Amino acid sequence: MDKKPQILHRSLVAESRLFRIESIDLRFSNGVERTYERLVPGGSGAVMMIALLDDDTFALIREYGGGVEDYTLTLPKGAVDLGESMRDACNRELQEEIGFAAREFIYLKKMSLSPSYMRGGIDVVLARDLFPSKLEGDEPEPLELVPWKFSDLPELYARDDFNEGRAIAGLALAIEYLAGRFEGAVL
Repeated sequence: MDKKPQILHRSLVAESRLFRIESIDLRFSNGVERTYERLVPGGSGAVMMIALLDDDTFALIREYGGGVEDYTLTLPKGAVDLGESMRDACNRELQEEIGFAAREFIYLKKMSLSPSYMRGGIDVVLARDLFPSKLEGDEPEPLELVPWKFSDLPELYARDDFNEGRAIAGLALAIEYLAGRFEGAVL
């Protein structure tokens, strides 16, 4: 398994406003051939922030999730616009979604969302030293800022409306970073 499969052919299967579906014909080192389909993101990536309101409080947002057809609690996140730096995208999304900007950004990790079916991922960033600053966002309705204490995480994990895997993973990374057990990089 040290040798990656050979790509025999790629083709575009479908395209929408948000997604492209690509078909990839592969030949594995043992001679087996398979066709994989995957979502290929457009744009320049995506960011998700753990925004610290104070040493024990981070920002959640309540927003409608079309995929699950319900309101969910999650972390602020969004697309990186073409030509925009990751730091600038983080700051813009924070201002649009929670009404704060940040002076300090710590890059934690790029996470794959579904390695078998998606090419893209999301970059997880810790934001600190927040100050009030609001920008108009592209959301169809105002998002609700929900401050949450790290000390109350078990209660958050138990909630039915907090179910996004990448938000749970992002918080786990932030906790390890804040405890000094995981390294990040200043953006």
